[in-house]
Amino acid sequence: MDMKVEEELGSVLRAKKMTLSTAESCTGGSIAALVTSVPGSSEYFKGGIVAYSNEVKENMLHVSAETLEKYGAVSRETVMEMAEGAMNALKTDCAVATSGIAGPGGGTPDKPVGTVWIAVAYKNEIITMKQSGDYGRAENVRKTVQNALELLLELLR
Repeated sequence: MDMKVEEELGSVLRAKKMTLSTAESCTGGSIAALVTSVPGSSEYFKGGIVAYSNEVKENMLHVSAETLEKYGAVSRETVMEMAEGAMNALKTDCAVATSGIAGPGGGTPDKPVGTVWIAVAYKNEIITMKQSGDYGRAENVRKTVQNALELLLELLR
């Protein structure tokens, strides 16, 4: 039987004795919920910050006001700072961050509904991914959660 991505991630984190934190905007805690659905996840998951507003991104995750002003909340630069902020705030080895427009409203011509940025960080390395395409709010969130965990696995391998 194939392991689910959250189980595989748990095995890798446990084997490497690493800890994980999350900084979620558009996914609203869905990544943390999936990670903690795995029995024994308390060994490696320290916690998450749902930073739905820019105020929380700035105050809790230390995303700079300049970054938010220049690039917007839904940007590569913002999710990179969110991931670093989560690792620092929660003192973890790695982190995953998401920010996007889940829909159905909120899109712009530059950033249509379904635009999501994901960042995963480990030590000084951060990799990002831009997700596009609107599949409806629930599916946009589900795809983001899946892609975020797969991206983190890729970084840790």
